[in-house]
Amino acid sequence: MTKLALAVTAAACTLLGLAPAATAAPAAPPAGDHEVTPMIIGGGYASNAPWAARLFSNGRETCSASIIAPQYVLTARHCVSGGGISFRIGSLDQHSGGVVANAVQIYRHTSDLAIARLDRSVNATYAPLGTTSDVAVGQNVQIYGWGATSRCGSEINCQSRYLKVATVRVQSTTASDAYGGLAIRAYRVDGIAAGGDSGGPMMANGRQVGVASTSDRQSVTNYTNVTRYRSWISSIAGV
Repeated sequence: MTKLALAVTAAACTLLGLAPAATAAPAAPPAGDHEVTPMIIGGGYASNAPWAARLFSNGRETCSASIIAPQYVLTARHCVSGGGISFRIGSLDQHSGGVVANAVQIYRHTSDLAIARLDRSVNATYAPLGTTSDVAVGQNVQIYGWGATSRCGSEINCQSRYLKVATVRVQSTTASDAYGGLAIRAYRVDGIAAGGDSGGPMMANGRQVGVASTSDRQSVTNYTNVTRYRSWISSIAGV
């Protein structure tokens, strides 16, 4: 995965950049293949992620996401402030394969979570959502995304064509995301999130426990804690 680019625009559909200490702001999309960072910066290419979804805003590759039910995709709130939201679902290659569907309605939480309702039902392997027992401090978990593979300015042109995965270690399950919601804070093991990884899933024990919100693009990343918002997700997507 590539590192998230630092930016203050909530409209940018890429991982939010974490200030080294604690402040977070939405990150801009990736740009240029220079140093290696979250594109997950580091990590490797995913070989099995049938629930993965690439988010496009007005046809532009911006964020990552996951399909959680036939007509519902889970992503980050800061990823859906633009218009013309669509997804390529079920392909590791963001340029081809899978199914392309458009969002017809967006549901936003007060945390950095959003759910898109699609214009059709998509037959796929849906990401199973975790509970609080699936993630704990000290645990190694996996993060997925098509984000920047290096720290390269706006990170628009250094996003990965193919889905990447990296391992990070949980430091807290009650940190804060970009909007003050509950988040899982994790440290780099073999990679970290960057611009373009925003909205992508964090998986623990085969279940999705987080959605990419912020990153310092070096060693620390915060993922909105999906396990704490299951009732809201269920009220919309039924899962």
